[in-house]
Amino acid sequence: MPLTLTEKLIHGHLRRGTPERGAAIGLGIDQTLTQDATGTLVMLELEALGLDRVRTQVSAQYVDHNLLQTDEKNADDHLFLESACRRFGIWFSRPGNGVSHPLHMQRFGRPGATLVGSDSHTPAAGALGMLAIGAGGLQVATAMAGHPLPLTMPGVFGVRLEGRLPDWVSAKDVILEMLRRHGVDGAQRMVIEYHGPGLDGLSAMDRHVIANMGTELGATSTVFPADREVARYLESEGRGEDFTALVADEGAAFDRQDTIDLGALEPLIALPSSPDRVVPVREVAGRPIYQAYLGSSANPGHRDFAVPAAMVAGRTVPDTVSLDVNPTSRQLYDQLAADGSLERLLAAGARLHQTGCNGCIGMGQAPASGRNSLRTVPRNFPGRSGTREDSVYLCSPETATASALAGCITDPRDMAMDCPRPDPPTRSRAFHDLLEAPLPPERAIEVRIVRPGHVEALPEFDALPDSIELPVLLDLGDHVSTDEILPAGTRALPYRSSIPEISRFAFDQVAPDYAGEAAACRDEAGTGHAIVAGRNFGQGSSREHAVVATRYLGMRVVLARSIARIFHQNLINFGVLPLIVADPDRHARLARGDRIAIEGLREALRGDGRHVTVSVNGGDWRFDCRLPENRRARDLLLAGGLIPDLKGTGDAAARSHDR
Repeated sequence: MPLTLTEKLIHGHLRRGTPERGAAIGLGIDQTLTQDATGTLVMLELEALGLDRVRTQVSAQYVDHNLLQTDEKNADDHLFLESACRRFGIWFSRPGNGVSHPLHMQRFGRPGATLVGSDSHTPAAGALGMLAIGAGGLQVATAMAGHPLPLTMPGVFGVRLEGRLPDWVSAKDVILEMLRRHGVDGAQRMVIEYHGPGLDGLSAMDRHVIANMGTELGATSTVFPADREVARYLESEGRGEDFTALVADEGAAFDRQDTIDLGALEPLIALPSSPDRVVPVREVAGRPIYQAYLGSSANPGHRDFAVPAAMVAGRTVPDTVSLDVNPTSRQLYDQLAADGSLERLLAAGARLHQTGCNGCIGMGQAPASGRNSLRTVPRNFPGRSGTREDSVYLCSPETATASALAGCITDPRDMAMDCPRPDPPTRSRAFHDLLEAPLPPERAIEVRIVRPGHVEALPEFDALPDSIELPVLLDLGDHVSTDEILPAGTRALPYRSSIPEISRFAFDQVAPDYAGEAAACRDEAGTGHAIVAGRNFGQGSSREHAVVATRYLGMRVVLARSIARIFHQNLINFGVLPLIVADPDRHARLARGDRIAIEGLREALRGDGRHVTVSVNGGDWRFDCRLPENRRARDLLLAGGLIPDLKGTGDAAARSHDR
């Protein structure tokens, strides 16, 4: 039977299960990626697992998120991460080297390899013909320890690209068109696989833009074929020997299909505050702007800065607009300096920032209150920019730059100039001194991990009891993101190494009293609490802090219409019961202040039944909720989570509860 490229990659790394749609499988993992916002927990988890040395082909840790050193916490964590990398045999990318995703693609990306990363935009590496998947940190830690990555066998969403992009339309507009058509949950349980003649006009970094933001569709991953363009890219990075041609078999069948005529696309923009609120730029042209922001892992390529540099040449941005330029790597800085792009941007009034995630994750460059910010970042969830009531639009570099020059949202096709089409660099100068190679085992074993005072061991959590009775502390709507559950930015992320400290920020954007009420409920009643949510709960970032912090505050059960893939797995990994409420009328009746009760929970998890009965307010009414169907997921919930299961303590916990 002809296979899609996705199926080939999965079959070639299958370690457990049968690759049938919806089946539980386990994939062998070649490479892992961690970054500093999530990597501190990963290193603590490696310690908790008792790992001596990573067992992957490549594991790399990048410092790109928490770069602002307004006090000692971030700098101390960098030392902690560097020493942990030396101890466990992990590549370490120093602060200032750049953003993880383009760097990993440049230095380690290899067609045909599998990659799992503790960052939801890890699928960007699919631009090179890799199967790259974002996951929670604990899932990444177990992959580093040599365990297969558990996954539900995804469907394959084939997207045929035809034609060529017209002037002033770029890769960002392709993925915005996908979001316009399918929404933020439109590719759940799918791998998006691009194919067709339109690929010929897309560079490897163009494909990176599209693969990166496939995450915003809820996709498990995004895959492009490894073709002549991938070979050219690897050759330009001095790694031509790593190329292997990979394409789908002729006649391969997709579970779902779509076609995009690239030549018919126009400049698009996502309105605040969701990546799928996409309209043509011309429909909102004229709205005043305060900021235009270039950079992030979603638009990290040379052309994403060289085109704006050509657009502003000989012009000046008006003093009402802040043009923030955030090159994504030291290597890119070097390229832009060499071809004169930096000089042109500076002359136009641009503000240059250090290489890293920066404003994308709310670490600097926050916009003023009540002012519009146009950004080339992947997400515009409420408050993610660092401004609580922000107004962030997502768009291409062309649209952001044209708007910066005009002082208002502007269709770049209205520029009185020819569309720039700069040539990609033919050769790149790698900054190897900012990338520290793993120590040999005999030296690594002697390394002592630097542990600042604020770095605390992971809390230990008990397993689910057989009977629970819990108050509902929150009743949330659809598409609540992890940024709203536990914010990023300068307030919260410096505490990422201390779960008690970071838990104080849980849900503070949507329910400022939650942390205090949850802690009081946990400490006084000793039973914890439940949360009710709508569709696609926990979308966005993979940061497991959103689960660990709320579990620390006593969250035991989530009842939702649907739960985003990574967040769902994170809940299970830390022993929180995810329940799906299939009946919309019953779901609508649940509210803050209700008390839910479940009897025979452990027996239900051990059995083969698909549902458990939830009683509300002392039995006033009852309804059935869907349990996780995966046997492995149920075993983890019985054990109290992934760490006790792998350490062997989960069985003892299970026995004590089952007696």
